[in-house]
Amino acid sequence: MASNIAVWLDGVPGSSLPLPDRGLDFGDGLFETLLLENGRALFRQAHLERLRLGLGALALPDCSSIAEQYLDLVCADIVSRGWPWAALRITVTRGAGERGYAAPAQVTPRIIITVSPLQHDCRQMPQPAALVLADLRLSSEPFLAGVKHLNRLEQVIAATQARQAQADESVLLDHSGQVVSVAAGNLFLVVGGELLTPPLAVCPIHGTRRRLVIEQLAPALGLDIREARVDLEVFFSCDEVFFTNSLQGLRPVKALGSASWETYPVCQALFEEYIREINSCAG
Repeated sequence: MASNIAVWLDGVPGSSLPLPDRGLDFGDGLFETLLLENGRALFRQAHLERLRLGLGALALPDCSSIAEQYLDLVCADIVSRGWPWAALRITVTRGAGERGYAAPAQVTPRIIITVSPLQHDCRQMPQPAALVLADLRLSSEPFLAGVKHLNRLEQVIAATQARQAQADESVLLDHSGQVVSVAAGNLFLVVGGELLTPPLAVCPIHGTRRRLVIEQLAPALGLDIREARVDLEVFFSCDEVFFTNSLQGLRPVKALGSASWETYPVCQALFEEYIREINSCAG
């Protein structure tokens, strides 16, 4: 195991997962990724709220309060390590079970927390990203829409394609050709002074930073924002593009195929509001 990754299993430092585990066998579980600043978990309540909703959707016992206790223990440890910025992942699996898809009658969830340091200053807006169009099409399942479950093969393939193309991210389309998201984030387009973002009814993740942009950052700047179906024609002709996720905050886009963007005034203004939210964030 890499020395710069710290791991806890059910609140105890460890380096191995007891087997069998339904998270490994079937992807039976979910996860949250939080940004830590000097051991402080940013926007933690938004993540814990989404965790609780996901546990309910997957009919897992509500272990969110236990996960929060473990989170506090881990954050205290990270302070002692002196990592200015770190990525923390909480993974909850259904734990052990008999062979077969059906969930066991008695479930004891496992809570795995991993933390690794980040090398960049998250108070600085990330460099503009180059995107590629993923070859695969994102599947649609309204029942699981928004749930950050462990089945991420589509994102793995899309991210691998981006790396092979020496790009920063992949754009994912659904089977009707509509733009959905990037592999690890939610998309926003600036069109005629209005912010557009694809709807989340059938497949993408309900990102915590997406919610922050919609509910707080955009209103603070007086920006009109709405969910709208976005095809590639709209994407290529828009004034500005950026995406959001928990580790990068807001990241502008500089290119996708033959389309390119050179200035990012809306993303920059929103990022400055984002930093103000970080400064006032109590969790």
